[in-house]
Amino acid sequence: MIEVLKHWADILLHADNSLRTLVADYKGWTYLILILIIFCETGLVVTPFLPGDSLLFAAGTVASGLHVLNIYTLVITLFLAAFAGDNSNYFFGRYIGPKVFSMNFRFIKRDYLVKTHMFYEKHGGQTIIIARFIPIIRTFAPFVAGISIMDYKKFLIYSIAGNILWINLFLWVGYLLGTNKYIEQHFSAVTLIIIAVSLLPGIYGIIKNRFATK
Repeated sequence: MIEVLKHWADILLHADNSLRTLVADYKGWTYLILILIIFCETGLVVTPFLPGDSLLFAAGTVASGLHVLNIYTLVITLFLAAFAGDNSNYFFGRYIGPKVFSMNFRFIKRDYLVKTHMFYEKHGGQTIIIARFIPIIRTFAPFVAGISIMDYKKFLIYSIAGNILWINLFLWVGYLLGTNKYIEQHFSAVTLIIIAVSLLPGIYGIIKNRFATK
């Protein structure tokens, strides 16, 4: 049982690097694995460490070379997975939000949550879209939007727009570059570069905030 759990944990954590092997082993079931990973990475605040950008790029790359995965099926199914994750995260945050607002925790001040709510009302749409392209942040953005009771219709519109942009960008870039010989020969290195690039906005924000605080 433990070995089985380790096996699936390895698949979920490293699916971006071993996707060709997954396709060879699981064929059409690979869609289900990808849907599960994207949903969890987007919809569960406890799994922000799962691959996102790099997994989409890898899926697009594999779809361009292997006929088992279809790029259009990937676009539709993974959009739905990301959208479902966004919304489940939002409603989970909204469910516990009123309880948090009614109390004054030591580390979660009610005033902070009120300010967060005002921020999302003013800049929420931009935040939801931008967060889509920042690992870890995209996992927490819909949760915080729910806690701050961001208007759901507004959240829904920007959630749809953000997910369409995110899914299509990385899948199609991977698909178009999938036949490139250099990409094929240095796939793991390219994947790492994509992960590093996707982290840059978050790193920039942290550095900027640190200097602003000083």
